[in-house]
Amino acid sequence: MSEGLEQYRVRKEPYYRAVSDEVALYEAAYSVRMPIMLKGPTGCGKTRFVEYMAWKLGKPLITVACNEDMTASDLVGRFLLAASGTRWQDGPLALAARYGAICYLDEVVEARQDTTVVIHPLTDNRRVLPLEKKGELLNAHADFQIVISYNPGYQSLMKDLKQSTKQRFGALDFNYPAHDIETEIVAHETGVSSDVAGKLVSIAERARNLKGHGLDEGISTRMLIYAGSLINKGVDPVAACRVTLVRPITDDPDMRDALDAAVTTFF
Repeated sequence: MSEGLEQYRVRKEPYYRAVSDEVALYEAAYSVRMPIMLKGPTGCGKTRFVEYMAWKLGKPLITVACNEDMTASDLVGRFLLAASGTRWQDGPLALAARYGAICYLDEVVEARQDTTVVIHPLTDNRRVLPLEKKGELLNAHADFQIVISYNPGYQSLMKDLKQSTKQRFGALDFNYPAHDIETEIVAHETGVSSDVAGKLVSIAERARNLKGHGLDEGISTRMLIYAGSLINKGVDPVAACRVTLVRPITDDPDMRDALDAAVTTFF
């Protein structure tokens, strides 16, 4: 393995609380190097799951935060000017394929469709990456796997994955955990009591019921961890919830009042 890839190793076990058989299914998918798509709302644990699986499998993890300005060269690589002339620099996708890492494309739907098609040759039996500018056909390392995350709630005519892309992946569905499990996660990650964590989860559950009825997205587990962390530092729970749970997700005065009322119900 390239020494440069060592920096991408997950050296400490990330905390991940399994909610179903997703760990076993991912291990089986990795054993045959099946490309995997993680589908679920933002902040529900998709990225933490990938980090945990990379640690469990002992593989480096290269994460790419996709965005609409990302080009194919940002993924694959480009020639750079140096004192001695030009030199080729692998992009994150080429680096992972060349040396055998897991490449995680986070929120892949945010990338332009003409950029995401470069992953197609890596996601079928060919497992190759054409480096056209360099004139190289890169055969993927035996340990290479590609993982993408995808939030179906954001899909639209302009922002969705092509069927030709979706059908190259196996898919694992993620959602916010059941009340008791999410309470356990929030308590573990923040240090607050189970009682406080349970109240935060109850607030989130009320907000999630408003998705599509004034809210574009519900309160995520990540946001609950933010709230719990502030409470654990001595911040008043109502103020902590206002800062981390209510104000970030809506500017509508009536919706804010409804969420503030939910907070004061529990705190």
